[in-house]
Amino acid sequence: MNRWSRRRFVRAATLGGLGALAAACGVRPTGEATSPTPETEAIPTQPGRPPLTNQNSPPFKPNWNIRYFQPYVPIDHDRWRLTVEGLVEAPGSFSMDDLVALPRVEQNTRMKCVECWSARADWAGFTYAALAEVVRPLPEATWVFFACADGYYESLSVDELAQPRVLFAYEMDREPLRDEFGAPLRLIVPPKYGYKGPKVIVRMRFETHQQRGYWPTVGPYSADGTIQPGRDFPLDIGAPREIDGGEITDY
Repeated sequence: MNRWSRRRFVRAATLGGLGALAAACGVRPTGEATSPTPETEAIPTQPGRPPLTNQNSPPFKPNWNIRYFQPYVPIDHDRWRLTVEGLVEAPGSFSMDDLVALPRVEQNTRMKCVECWSARADWAGFTYAALAEVVRPLPEATWVFFACADGYYESLSVDELAQPRVLFAYEMDREPLRDEFGAPLRLIVPPKYGYKGPKVIVRMRFETHQQRGYWPTVGPYSADGTIQPGRDFPLDIGAPREIDGGEITDY
């Protein structure tokens, strides 16, 4: 049996409480599973910046909650690179200038959290199709594994990433994405819960198979992550709403 530290025990107990909340929100529980941990790599950080921690409704965006996988020091945006590797013809390491040069897409999207709240924002970034034109995935590459600066990891299929309105976002509400919201780059997947949209992305690896993300591995959340019918508590509106499942477009 693995030895559990007190911190891991407390985390597991917390996840048990979140499981009850998830069930109330219409999330399908899943069984235990194993998942790889992303390889560690040198990530340039901003000297002198304190680690980001979980926050609730920061003053500069009163209608949002902020959730992190674990505390981490914000990335130095000038030195940050997005590494794309695996089953692609043209792997590479891309700066923000490289990515901003891709065709720009703007959209207004409501993000739904598995904790039952949601919030709406204007996002800007690029699509999977634009990135795929550059790196040229091989035909057998059907899944993409994401590794993040805070240690978080997630996996989505190429078909999911290619859906309309799925966006690699580097701007939020007409300004560069803030560190607190996942800068320099995060994924917006409107039909799915927020945990399927990794933040502070540093690496994408094209693969032939699905790897379970962090929360579906350690918690009672589905690997699919599609928003289920149930109740939503929109932070920017206040009154709870009933939802049918999938992307929230009614409000």
